[in-house]
Amino acid sequence: MDLRVAAYAVVTDDDDRVLLARWTEGRRIAWTMPGGGLEDGEDPEVAVRRELREETGFHIETTELLGIHSRVIPGSQRIHKAEVPLHTLRIVYRGRVTGGELRFERNGSTDRAGWFTREQVATLQRVRLVDIALRMAGIL
Repeated sequence: MDLRVAAYAVVTDDDDRVLLARWTEGRRIAWTMPGGGLEDGEDPEVAVRRELREETGFHIETTELLGIHSRVIPGSQRIHKAEVPLHTLRIVYRGRVTGGELRFERNGSTDRAGWFTREQVATLQRVRLVDIALRMAGIL
C-alpha cells in the first residue's frame, strides 16, 4: 500500500468567504482546499504554509488543527491506476492570511484560486475534501 500525507487549510476572509484552489490533475477539474503533499521530512504546518503560498499567493499562519481525514483508495480508482491501494492522510488546519495577494499557480496541480461564499461553494464542481474540511471547521 502506498501512503500520501498532505496538509490543507480552511481559510476565510472578513466577509466569511472560503479560499479554494482549482485542481486540474484529477479525472475532472474540480475545486479543492488549498494545500498538498508533504515533502520528505517536512513538518505539516510548514507544508500547508508552503502549499498555500504556491497555490494562492497568500502567506498564512495556522491557528488551529481541525482534524485528520483518512481514506484508502483502491488501486483501480487511483488517478494513475496502480496495483496497490493508496492510503491518504489529510491533515486539516484553520488558517489566517498574514500577507501576500491572490495569484494563480503556474505549472502546478492547480490553475486558479478564489474566494467563495458558502452558497457559491455549494454550486461548484468540488472534491469531497472541501465538504469534509468545511464540516471540520463548522462551516457546513
